[in-house]
Amino acid sequence: MAPQPMGSTSRRRRPAFTQRGAAEPTRHPAVAVAMALPCAVLLAMLFGGWEQMANQAQAVAELIGH
Repeated sequence: MAPQPMGSTSRRRRPAFTQRGAAEPTRHPAVAVAMALPCAVLLAMLFGGWEQMANQAQAVAELIGH
């Protein structure tokens, strides 16, 4: 028979969805933008997003102009 560990083997798990309290400060939206923007710019440059955005903006401008 395998030896049993001594003490409590159960661990408390954090619930997946918790209410935010004073112990968990929220992140400022500007921090989230500062983290996501460089990644978005890099992906747009790698996959040709700038050209696509320019084409869409031109199409919208032509629709508004008519």
